[in-house]
Amino acid sequence: MARRAHEIEGAVDEKPVEETRTDRMAAAKAVVRQVRARLAQVIWILCVVAALILATGALCVALKANPANGLVKFVLDTADKLDLGVFSTGKDGVFHWSGHSHAAATKNAIVNWGLAAVVWLVGGRILERIIRP
Repeated sequence: MARRAHEIEGAVDEKPVEETRTDRMAAAKAVVRQVRARLAQVIWILCVVAALILATGALCVALKANPANGLVKFVLDTADKLDLGVFSTGKDGVFHWSGHSHAAATKNAIVNWGLAAVVWLVGGRILERIIRP
């Protein structure tokens, strides 16, 4: 019986309190690092998808894709929202070629939405680097 009581005492006093606290802090830091890494990945993927939609929208304009098609309409509408108004294909864009020809519309879309795609990629990479541990 005395031997059993001694084994129980030894089992309780295996780690000092300081080591337990250090282990918990290390585990918490590991979780935070993992969450930050995952968040950085998600932000980078979202920015790449935004850039792809803008590039696809410019390609749809250049290839005279049917705007009545649901997928083309979705891409063009989404690209119009993702250009943030600064890189609009209308008169409010950074660059503007006047005229109502297809060549002018193509130049407007490729240059303005192309610049917007680059901004999304650069901004996404900067945010990803800031957030990633």
